[in-house]
Amino acid sequence: MKILIANISLLPSTESLFDSHDPYTNTRHSSTWDIGIAGDVIEFVRPHTTVPMGAGGRERTPGSEAGEYDKVILGDGRLALPGLVNAHTHLGMTLLRGYGDDLPLMQWLEEKIWPIEAELSADDVYWASLLAIGEMFKAGVTTCGDMYFHMDATAKAIAESGMRASLSRGLQDIGGSGKQGLQEAAALCRNWHNSCRGRVTVMLGPHAPYTCSPEFLRQTFDKAQRLGIPLHIHVAETETEIQEAADNYKTTPLGLLEELGVLDGPVTAAHAVYFSPDDIQLALERDVRIIHCPGSNMKLGSGIAPLPDMLEAGLKIGLGTDSAASNNTLNLWEEMRLSSLIHKAENRNAKVVPAETSLTMATKGGADALHLNKVGKILPGWAADLILVDNKGLHWQPTSDLEASVVYAGGAQDVNLTMAAGRVVYEGGRLTTIDEDRLVYQVQKCAQRLGLC
Repeated sequence: MKILIANISLLPSTESLFDSHDPYTNTRHSSTWDIGIAGDVIEFVRPHTTVPMGAGGRERTPGSEAGEYDKVILGDGRLALPGLVNAHTHLGMTLLRGYGDDLPLMQWLEEKIWPIEAELSADDVYWASLLAIGEMFKAGVTTCGDMYFHMDATAKAIAESGMRASLSRGLQDIGGSGKQGLQEAAALCRNWHNSCRGRVTVMLGPHAPYTCSPEFLRQTFDKAQRLGIPLHIHVAETETEIQEAADNYKTTPLGLLEELGVLDGPVTAAHAVYFSPDDIQLALERDVRIIHCPGSNMKLGSGIAPLPDMLEAGLKIGLGTDSAASNNTLNLWEEMRLSSLIHKAENRNAKVVPAETSLTMATKGGADALHLNKVGKILPGWAADLILVDNKGLHWQPTSDLEASVVYAGGAQDVNLTMAAGRVVYEGGRLTTIDEDRLVYQVQKCAQRLGLC
């Protein structure tokens, strides 16, 4: 399918990537642009030109009148951004939103989350995943990194909805459950890796060093090497985790992964709240990708990651919301804003984590964290994952710095079109691949069965 998105605006940093020579008017300036989509890839980005059509004052876009495109989307000057990347979440936990609020991580897990998770069925996880996907589409998220169980159910929801995703079967070996989980993870890889025209990829997901024995972590790494896929793991999320690693192994959680040889392959580390300077240097040497989850870390009282130090070192960093159970929303706009503001306050320095950096972490940085190629920028040959944002609202005015306005003033409510892999999945307030009324009905049924409402 060929789609033309006509008459949109771009960030100055995106505009600078293109020669603004206009082939239709022979000028070298354009305030608006056209984006051509061929299948699931961006075909071109070029200055917008319209040609008058008769006395009615209508305009035609070059090429569209000849039937060159299957669909023409009129941008009306709206701002086009790369689709946002929520690099770390647990979609199946969306059903547990608001369950166990205001508790620290380990108490929250042990007393609330793990007991109720034992009651979740594949059907529950399917509807919870679809709920999360719909919420993210409305907020301009086109890619997510998910770790949970009943992952075939999540993969089905991803495939049906059109979301791009990196999926990991969460793995623990508490109580001897690791062998079964590893078998399910391998099956997930066989059935879903690089499926849906490459839109769905798979990683192995050992939960954390404190829920996986050293022997099991090594087994998981060996399996990932045989399958040719990366690992996605929680690392250094709490002070308790740091203390346990020091007491039991005389090192840090990341240091333990290094001693076990796990960092010999590609690894994505979620949270990294308590990375020491040595951890940061080790992560750089080993190309460990980082996912910063400020909202969840704050809500669970886990702490604030040394993001400015990690950025200065040159680590590849994306943003994640974590689950709707530990964050309550899957709103990556909020994570963008938090990722800048909390570190300015923590460091007493308004210059750290500027808006441009937060926006990069929410797009290309997240794709890098998930080991995805050509995702996260509006460029020819890259994935056709993009959003159109209405920046005409009062809260955007006046706009002296567009990128800063995106991060500090913009929000999920400003998204009015979301395209994932060349498919419009949300437009004008309506999800196009998900029946929202049926979804809400089914989610309520699941919640009632579990005694959640």
